[in-house]
Amino acid sequence: MRLLGVHSKIILLAVLLALYFFSNCQSHTNPPITMKTPDTIPSRQPAVAGTFYPADPAEIQHMLKMYFAKAPVHSSDSEVMAIISPHAGYVFSGEVAAAAFNQLDPEKKYKTIFILGSSHRNSFAGASVYSIGNYSTPLGIVKSDLEIAQKLAAENKVLAFDPQYHKSEHSIEVQIPFLQYFLKKDFKIVPILLGTQDPSICKQIAKALKPYFLPGNLFVISTDFSHYPAYRDAIITDHQVGDAIVTNNPNKFLNAVESCTGKNIEHLATGCCSWPSVLTLMYLTEEMKGIAFKKVLYKNSGDSQYGEMDRVVGYYALSVLKEKQNTMALSDSDRNVLLQIARNTINTYIQESQTSTVDSESLSTTLLSKAGAFVTLKKAGELRGCIGHFEADKPLYKIVQQMAIAAATQDYRFDAVNASELKQVDIEISVLTPMQKISNVNTIKLGIDGIYIRKGSRSGTFLPQVATETHWNLEEFLGHCARDKAGIGWEGWKDKDAEIFVYQAFVFGEKE
Repeated sequence: MRLLGVHSKIILLAVLLALYFFSNCQSHTNPPITMKTPDTIPSRQPAVAGTFYPADPAEIQHMLKMYFAKAPVHSSDSEVMAIISPHAGYVFSGEVAAAAFNQLDPEKKYKTIFILGSSHRNSFAGASVYSIGNYSTPLGIVKSDLEIAQKLAAENKVLAFDPQYHKSEHSIEVQIPFLQYFLKKDFKIVPILLGTQDPSICKQIAKALKPYFLPGNLFVISTDFSHYPAYRDAIITDHQVGDAIVTNNPNKFLNAVESCTGKNIEHLATGCCSWPSVLTLMYLTEEMKGIAFKKVLYKNSGDSQYGEMDRVVGYYALSVLKEKQNTMALSDSDRNVLLQIARNTINTYIQESQTSTVDSESLSTTLLSKAGAFVTLKKAGELRGCIGHFEADKPLYKIVQQMAIAAATQDYRFDAVNASELKQVDIEISVLTPMQKISNVNTIKLGIDGIYIRKGSRSGTFLPQVATETHWNLEEFLGHCARDKAGIGWEGWKDKDAEIFVYQAFVFGEKE
């Protein structure tokens, strides 16, 4: 493997030394310094180029190309609001960091990218926003969003600590070449270095940043996980902390970090290096609807050819996703037309063994757009047939026609509807939004979200209204779907190879 050209051994030694000295999260106290004006301090120059990562641009690009080629890509159409990425030497954590950045859309134009890291060299009571210039790396200069940075520093004492703290810190700097390499469009950054280890201060920082946690912006959280336990101990503690993060519950995260250090694991210094930065993110997201944390990739330095197995550092890539809002608007007229199409289709098929024709030129744009749908038939309030189609691959009115016939004649649980029953059968239609894969079942909203569980070749689904009609709790909703619909057992949804998706539905029927 080509690492850093002819100087690879020297640079590798420098990386190891830098990791040892820079990774100590128990920083020394340094009093705040008065902020200087923009014309007295130049843009920040690279501090760890040549140690944590190559100083030569070609070497950086070669290395990052290799890491991104191995990294998993984003597989959902949910918007990525934030990522968690490691900040160690690239030879140790580069692949995991690339996995975090590979969750982004490289063609997206981000308004502002906020990069949060914790200081390894100085301890101070809040955070330092770099508000006096740009950031430079061997790949070029990245502009700071000085308008936002200066506004944050001016309006929030907790963020106004001296920008000189950034000068020799690596946690923010090492993230920037990934952005420069991966994103195709220009972007601006707001670098924020936390010097606090006080959760109440992290909450204040989150409050100040909350107005900027919006679609179109991106938050990059820089942190390693466990420091210096043996390889297998690192895996256990890192997954414990990672599991706590995806709950989106700050208290569970704090308890997990504290629990790791309280287990007296040999050589373990911390369960999460920059936990204040992660905690700040979780204070931003904890009360937001439609937010889910997703694990992307885990490794530790023992997985690198340069690492040792008896003392390792853990690395986790995670993403924070926001589900897309329903954009389809079904008017009362659209609903009535779909119900009429479904009724005419069933009557014609049962009585004449033909599919009724529909004048598509008279239909609205919504009914001609592609969407998935379920058609449910009920007789005297009892289920008489229900079949649906998830893929948005055909016009909505055609899907309703096909599913109406299928619900009346192809539901294996019932005999086909006969002509004498037609007047007794009520029709209900559920128009579906695209499915979103989730990693945290606690994000499921009973009565609003439908679920689709898939394990191997087996799958099953419940429409959103099932939870309302049965009064099931979340455990029952998942258990019945896994056992009764997917056939994988009551707790089959908990299996590592089981996938869970959610979707919403516009539900309406003839009885309304």
